[in-house]
Amino acid sequence: MPTAIQPIIATPDVDRLVTFYRELLGADEAERFPEDGEVFFVQLTLDGAELGVVANADAETGAPGRVLLSAMVEGVDDLLKRVEPLGGTVSGEPNDMPWGQRVAHIKDPDGNVVNLCQAL
Repeated sequence: MPTAIQPIIATPDVDRLVTFYRELLGADEAERFPEDGEVFFVQLTLDGAELGVVANADAETGAPGRVLLSAMVEGVDDLLKRVEPLGGTVSGEPNDMPWGQRVAHIKDPDGNVVNLCQAL
């Protein structure tokens, strides 16, 4: 079972969205990756909830598929075996990311993108 689920919004302008959520909802910036240079990912916290904002220059604002669900799980590789029998699609092999997670990209039966993430 997942231990947490985190929404992540893909955007061509990370700083614009981070400012919006900070100003509108009082979100705090908990993490920025990388810390220096062009940002790829910002982790926001909102009263114990988390929201990720990730850079994607090709993201079309207003287009479906811009919001990803990211579920923290114990075993990415084991869960991938269950995706297709349940009506989903595996988009590729899992990857070990430099920020300390093993990540696999899948789509649910409706085509929504979900990241399965496991702490390394």
